[in-house]
Amino acid sequence: MALADELRAAVRAYLAGRPDASWQAFARDVGIAGLLVPEKHGGAGCGAAEMAAVAEELGRVLSPHPFLQSAVMATSAASACGADELLEALAAGTSATVVLPGDGSLRLDGDVLTGVVPYAMDGELVLAYAGGALVQAVPSARAPYVTMDESRPLQRLRFDHVPVRRLGDGAAWERVRDLGIAALAAEQVGGAQRCLDMAVSHAKSRHQFGRPIGAFQAIKHKLADLLLLVESARSAAGAAAQDAVAAAVAGSYCTEAYLVVAGENIQVHGGIGITWEHPAHRYFKRATSDAQLFGPPHAHRARLAPHVLAPGPHSG
Repeated sequence: MALADELRAAVRAYLAGRPDASWQAFARDVGIAGLLVPEKHGGAGCGAAEMAAVAEELGRVLSPHPFLQSAVMATSAASACGADELLEALAAGTSATVVLPGDGSLRLDGDVLTGVVPYAMDGELVLAYAGGALVQAVPSARAPYVTMDESRPLQRLRFDHVPVRRLGDGAAWERVRDLGIAALAAEQVGGAQRCLDMAVSHAKSRHQFGRPIGAFQAIKHKLADLLLLVESARSAAGAAAQDAVAAAVAGSYCTEAYLVVAGENIQVHGGIGITWEHPAHRYFKRATSDAQLFGPPHAHRARLAPHVLAPGPHSG
């Protein structure tokens, strides 16, 4: 069994047995916080395939654990600038969030940070790309940012002339963002697969006119279309960590695939699918909030446009 498959099985079993475990407990018991941290700094030294396997399992159960922002983005940011002490803290279970350029109105004057980040993913430590540098700063104030999707906590951060710790330059921020998109794409695949599984299970068990509704051609075709979306999204997510183009493809395709599958899952379930008692609405909310996390699908396609529309060697 490949390491990615072993990790997938371990994370699934852990989340099933301890769904309310803290991030620190998760880090201690499974080592997930230090997945991408080099072994010399207390991590596992794994790569993109293992990252995607873990993210997919977290997305499958709508886990609120800060894997994306802490184990992927903060770790990548710290690795890029050689912040060894920070890497060791992250591997041990300290959580962190990363503020990318454009996520807020931040101004870095010397070693003092001022400004507001309207919404950021949750994390004990805050790393921010500002003024061409990567800095660590303690916010003057934090406030929960309430959204319809309760499965991914967000917060509003304010910095009032806060002293910063400079970690390095900001040259790696695009790569950090793209790795975040790759992890999110894998989460979206996990959520979409769970929605498809729910829809198929309901289509087998729900009877109308003396037959399972899955026996009717309209439902068969709908489920077949959803399977194609999920498998195509899985392929896009699997390649997302390769480069900026692959990340943009996954950011566009996986986002839209998750939205469609989550919405159609509700349709297959009918009336029960729109009730608060059924989990289908939680996946649709997560799909909707994910569609804004690193920009909507059309923003990713705009990044692709120069590559797709660039004149070829024989154009003229």
